[in-house]
Amino acid sequence: MPWPALGQSPIVIKFSHVVAVDTPKGKGAEKFKELAEKRLAGRVKIELYPNSQLYKDGEEMEALSLGSVQMLAPSLAKFGPLGVREFEVFDLPYIFDNDDELHKVTNGPVGAALFKKLEARGIRGLAYWDNGFKIFSANKPLKVPADVKGLKLRIQSSKVLDAQTRALGALPQMMAFSEVYQALQTGVVDGTENPPSNMYTQKMHEVQKYAIATDHGYLGYAVIVNKKFWDGLPPDVRRELELAMKEATVYANHIARQENEQALEKIKASGKTAIYVPTPQERAAWKKALAPVHKEMESRIGRETIQAVYKETGYSLD
Repeated sequence: MPWPALGQSPIVIKFSHVVAVDTPKGKGAEKFKELAEKRLAGRVKIELYPNSQLYKDGEEMEALSLGSVQMLAPSLAKFGPLGVREFEVFDLPYIFDNDDELHKVTNGPVGAALFKKLEARGIRGLAYWDNGFKIFSANKPLKVPADVKGLKLRIQSSKVLDAQTRALGALPQMMAFSEVYQALQTGVVDGTENPPSNMYTQKMHEVQKYAIATDHGYLGYAVIVNKKFWDGLPPDVRRELELAMKEATVYANHIARQENEQALEKIKASGKTAIYVPTPQERAAWKKALAPVHKEMESRIGRETIQAVYKETGYSLD
């Protein structure tokens, strides 16, 4: 007899995340809910909580550990504070030049090995979801690395992003994602870094006059579950959920680049933020200015992990 048995309530999976519904991650979560509930009609109920409705950015991991939520999609930077610092390799500036290089890592043995490291902490990794490559924004024109010197830039809680910001002579300001708009609006911070889809859906373009399409860093997420909860599911339910997640991942990663391109055009069309596209020479200057962060972070992330990514991507300053 299928489980839950006749008359029993469906298995509830609370899926919490901190971004808007109309972002790549938000849409990926909606697609997973649709596919999972279709495959497991009446047996599973996926409850989605976007926009920090349940927990603020920074509180979610503890909630997952306690079983208050079953599924999250935190940014990859969140695993460093848990002690799995190898994930911070994704924060290194310009370590990926494009989606193809990125997916060689997330879809290959390096990505699988990183997920394996989470299991000792009671976490099971299910998928890597893209958001995209980040742009810098501020209330002054940004063209070359020197232009951000002295600016207070909001970053996620990440030692790598802290080092990246300091390498540019800027002042890193760590704060929760839900607090960024107000901080920009009130001048608590001068600027930030985000993929265009996050910048647009959070209306940051309304309080930032300038941005530069540096594509200097990757922002991605890991869809994770409470391992004890996941292992306790009936095998057939788990199998169907895995298939739903696989389909949702293809969908989410397919639309990520498209969503960011569209968001960038919407930001331009709003007339509120001027977008500067650096020349190849200017982009090379940004990459050169940030290259020392890779060496600086070797002792934290692990040289072996960084080199494994280099092997897949062919990273070089050229």
